[in-house]
Amino acid sequence: MAIRPLRYLGDPVLREPARAVKRFDDELRELVDDLFQTMIYEEGAGLAAPQIGVALRVLVVDVRREEGDEARVALVNPRVVEHSTRSDKEPEGCLSIPGVTEVVRRPAGVTVEGFTPEGKPVTLEAEGLFARALQHEIDHLDGVLFIDHLSPLKRRMLLKKYRKLSEEPG
Repeated sequence: MAIRPLRYLGDPVLREPARAVKRFDDELRELVDDLFQTMIYEEGAGLAAPQIGVALRVLVVDVRREEGDEARVALVNPRVVEHSTRSDKEPEGCLSIPGVTEVVRRPAGVTVEGFTPEGKPVTLEAEGLFARALQHEIDHLDGVLFIDHLSPLKRRMLLKKYRKLSEEPG
């Protein structure tokens, strides 16, 4: 297990659709362990493989503090198969765009299908923060960032703030 360096806004891997996983092996399970370790180290609620430079459809989410024990998951080749008609607007941030947050509207609930790292099919029904985190990470697998859900004006303002923060000596 290792903590891997994050990729940040501007890195092309964050904008490319990730490839489907075809082999459920020790290498995949090591990637999942590294994703969990990196997410914990960076104090995130979720992390997708492209955020550490691996263009595979793998993600981890852990929002147990807010949602309970079932809200910790590693998913391979996940996809949203159903979403609620009700939506929520909540602040979101991203480990790949540090220092900025903005309110994003998303479906309040989702049904997600995918596989465990061992290759077993899984279906999850999620609400609230768990649903939001799953959608955010699945977006990463499709080359979509949370800023893409913002109006052009809000996106420009957020990017201006991010650039300013990135230029400040740290």
